[in-house]
Amino acid sequence: MRLTCSVVDDEPLAVELMEGYVRKTPFLELKGAFYSASAAFEALRREAVDLLFCDIQMPELSGMELARMLPERTRVIFTTAFSNYAVEGFRVNALDYLLKPISYADFLESASKALRWFEMAGSSIAPASLYVKTDYRLLRIELDDILYIEGLKDYVRIWLRDRSEPVLSLMSMKTLEEQLPRDRFVRVHRSYIIQPSGMSCIERGRVVFGKVRIPVSDTYRQGLQDFIEKNSIIL
Repeated sequence: MRLTCSVVDDEPLAVELMEGYVRKTPFLELKGAFYSASAAFEALRREAVDLLFCDIQMPELSGMELARMLPERTRVIFTTAFSNYAVEGFRVNALDYLLKPISYADFLESASKALRWFEMAGSSIAPASLYVKTDYRLLRIELDDILYIEGLKDYVRIWLRDRSEPVLSLMSMKTLEEQLPRDRFVRVHRSYIIQPSGMSCIERGRVVFGKVRIPVSDTYRQGLQDFIEKNSIIL
């Protein structure tokens, strides 16, 4: 098993050191290195990784704040010069806590611990929520609240239960689709992703959500049928 990972630290030498450690570890695959938590968040929102080696004290957005906004599948190993963050780190589900200066032996032990965690977790990791940018703020959306998602070129509309207006976010359908658990969401059209548990029925080639009828294109018709059969959805 290989884990995809990224590194974030506002100190260039620390980033260089961690990059070197990752590259010499056979079961790790480096996807990115960042000098700020905000830059890391933007990249991880587009393409999540399994593991993030993350400094804590950084300007603008701290590593601890970043950890609370990551996709559910991403786990964190904190790297810091300050030992007083350990307890808080484990409160945000950090897998480990490395105190600088970090030796390769300590790094490898921590990375191996992460590998064992992912091997035990297997495919059972399922996110409960996601963060999207809307109106110059980050909004947390519970997956249970999503009915369907509509694509509009570079934007998406996320339609929620008990909310008449959608959440509008600058994001591609492909990016969002990669963040959603495949055992809960399915694409039915180039412009639509749905959560089948919320639909009323399928009628004349359309998925019905209350008064809304969403077309099912020929390209995705079989995928929807397979999803329904696999997940035993009873309407």
